[in-house]
Amino acid sequence: MPRSKNKVASRARRKKMLQYAKGYWGARSKVWTIAKHHIEKGWQYAFRDRRAKKREFRSLWITRINAAARANGISYSRLIHLLAEKNITLDRKMLADLAMNQPEAFTKIVEKAKS
Repeated sequence: MPRSKNKVASRARRKKMLQYAKGYWGARSKVWTIAKHHIEKGWQYAFRDRRAKKREFRSLWITRINAAARANGISYSRLIHLLAEKNITLDRKMLADLAMNQPEAFTKIVEKAKS
């Protein structure tokens, strides 16, 4: 009796992987082994970059806060220190948003921290 390989399931698995490879260039979207390799590599990058994105955004927020703080005559590190001393609990995301979209409100926060 011949060995059963379950062609239906194995074909479905390959089809599913090739669906993930839609839009890849050349053999990366057509050839099973190459497509599989590049899909898995893409998933590795996605996993890594979901974590890196958080670091990059925090860095961006700090840059924006620093620029706005210096426009108000204070450094970033000094501002964060004074906010902590005064128990003003705004996170960096909120401070950066205020610095970009509502500079007058940010200026009031800086004045409050300085006083």
